[in-house]
Amino acid sequence: MRLSTFAAVLLMPALCAAQEGANHVPLQTDASASGWAFAATGYYYALDDQDNYFSAIATADRDALHLEARYNYEAIDSASLFAGWAFAGGDSVSWEITPIIGAVMGSKHGIAPGLEASAAYGMVDFYIEAEYVVDLDVRDDSFTYAWSELGLTPLAWLRFGLVGQRSRAYDSERDIQRGGFAQLTAGRFTLGAYVFNPDDSADRFAIVSFGASF
Repeated sequence: MRLSTFAAVLLMPALCAAQEGANHVPLQTDASASGWAFAATGYYYALDDQDNYFSAIATADRDALHLEARYNYEAIDSASLFAGWAFAGGDSVSWEITPIIGAVMGSKHGIAPGLEASAAYGMVDFYIEAEYVVDLDVRDDSFTYAWSELGLTPLAWLRFGLVGQRSRAYDSERDIQRGGFAQLTAGRFTLGAYVFNPDDSADRFAIVSFGASF
């Protein structure tokens, strides 16, 4: 897949979201005395006709510096490490864009340039993370991954909305998965539930997530 496709996929989940939460949207937390802020989220994928699996994301932020580690994200039995730099601004509409670059290792070996971005206006927010994985073993296996959320937060402890995902971590007849999600937050902890393809019994699956910031 060419880099021009990568740019297109940045927009596709948004169209599906007008279809991978506080878990994916960066968890807001005060920096520690050292100036660092940390967050970690685990995801349990419950698939109908494939083995269930666990995925995890951990982040560390200091000022504009963003560091991230992932497991079972780009592919099963793989890990990835990323570094990026955040740019933020806005008043009534707040926004943040973080270009990232990373390395994928394990069952897949590659380099992954990408982007994480979010915007919020009142109770409404939008988040997207996308990357182009350049497979160093089989160049034709390079691919674009994207996760996006369109969320509504009517209460401080409740967020729900629409979600879209494009992934190669599991087999599916659909190029883009789409569905809904809901999250409950208590202090530094967030519990989430996602249901993808609710109208398609052949491709329907669910994700349960649990995140913490510290």
